[in-house]
Amino acid sequence: MPLLFSYGTLQDPAVQKATFGRELTGHPDALVGYSLTLLEITDPDVIAVSGQTHHPIVTATGNTGDRVPGTAFEVSDDELAAADTYEVDDYHRVLAPLTSGAQAWVYVDSPA
Repeated sequence: MPLLFSYGTLQDPAVQKATFGRELTGHPDALVGYSLTLLEITDPDVIAVSGQTHHPIVTATGNTGDRVPGTAFEVSDDELAAADTYEVDDYHRVLAPLTSGAQAWVYVDSPA
C-alpha cells in the first residue's frame, strides 16, 4: 500500500471520514527538505469539511536539515485519488523522503 504523509488537515479524523469514509491508521514521521506556511482556502466545500479557512502548505527548501512533522498513513490507490479530489489546486502531490527513510506521497505547493 502507498504511504500518504500529512502535516495538516488530513490528520483530522473528521476530514478522514469525510474524504476516505474511514479513519486512517498511521505513525509519526517528518518530511525532509521542506518548510511550512499557511495558505488561505477559498473553496467552500473544503472549508466545510475542515472547518478552517487557512491550511498548512509546504514548500521545498533544498535543505535536508529542514523538517516538517506529521503522520504517514497507509492508503489505497482509491484513497489517494480521493485525497487528490479533496486538495485544492494550490497543492500537488509528489513523492518525497521522510526521516524514517520511507518515501511517501505528500501535497506540496503547486509550481507558479
